[in-house]
Amino acid sequence: MAEDAAQHTVDPPREEPPNPDSERDAHQAEDAAATHAAVRHPGTERHRGRGATTPSAIPRAGWRDILLRTKQEVSDDNVSLVAAGVAFYGLLAVFPGIAALVSLYGLVADPASAGRLFADMPGLPVEARKILIDQAAHVAAAPTSTLSFSLVFALVLTIYSASRAMSAIITALNISYDESETRGFIRLTLLSFGLTAGLLAFCMIALGVIVGVPAIIDALRLPQWMSTLLHLLPWPVLGAAAVAGLALLYRFGPARRQAEWPWLRIGALVATVSWLVASAAFSFYVANFGSYNETYGSVGALVVLLMWFWLSAYVLIVGAELNSEIEHQTKRDTTVGREKPMGERDAYVADTVGRVP
Repeated sequence: MAEDAAQHTVDPPREEPPNPDSERDAHQAEDAAATHAAVRHPGTERHRGRGATTPSAIPRAGWRDILLRTKQEVSDDNVSLVAAGVAFYGLLAVFPGIAALVSLYGLVADPASAGRLFADMPGLPVEARKILIDQAAHVAAAPTSTLSFSLVFALVLTIYSASRAMSAIITALNISYDESETRGFIRLTLLSFGLTAGLLAFCMIALGVIVGVPAIIDALRLPQWMSTLLHLLPWPVLGAAAVAGLALLYRFGPARRQAEWPWLRIGALVATVSWLVASAAFSFYVANFGSYNETYGSVGALVVLLMWFWLSAYVLIVGAELNSEIEHQTKRDTTVGREKPMGERDAYVADTVGRVP
């Protein structure tokens, strides 16, 4: 009898590791059920903001859903791993990018002052700051006669490198918005080049503001209190420009019908503020508690720079995840152009309603 009992003993089932694809399918099935309920019963769950025409019209219960879904999507989409890929390609693009920036800036001003952009950048760790300033100084030290050749070479190399960095960002945005890339190679390449040119133009303007505005203020010989106040003025302006730049990236990056501006601003604002806070906290940690130089030796500063790129990419992607879930909360059309019914908007988060966590 004991042998028969032993033969009929059933082994306990093994616990299978979670499958991200199955989790995504389950969440999409829940989204489909929520969408069906919202269409069949339009008056239900009004307290969750299903009929909101702008993010400000979403009530507290709806924001609770948005934040919980955003937290879950950050985990399900492996944002940490995706940000690492973006940071790697960003690191490859930053040095030719500096060469292009200094060369372009040298056409209208002293290229030696280009390092001010990195010297005054808030939140940038000292080790990473030194790498970028040294690279800018190295390019600026090139003879003037070679600047034209350096400019052409750097621009070509920047376009080649940044196409991969921007492509990685676009892929991350597609993941955040639950989209698959449907644009052709030429269109996608032109898009990445255009976004890269916009980033380079922003850096040029920022450099002009950082270097030029203080010089103008000092030349005016204003009272001390007014001079101090005006010296702080460029940073809110550049912060607002950064928010606008992120909103542009969130609008044109994903392979979907473009979202209206109100559905992009909150994620861009949260990403900008979070980036400033996270960069400052990381810089403080590296300066007071980090031991990268002791651990990694001569490449410690490069590791710090890579970690800062990862942190920046992570915040950027989380901002996109937040925007997508804000759109996902309402059944109203959030895309540009004339209003279309759900299922015909060519955007997953606009064509479905997010599940209730």
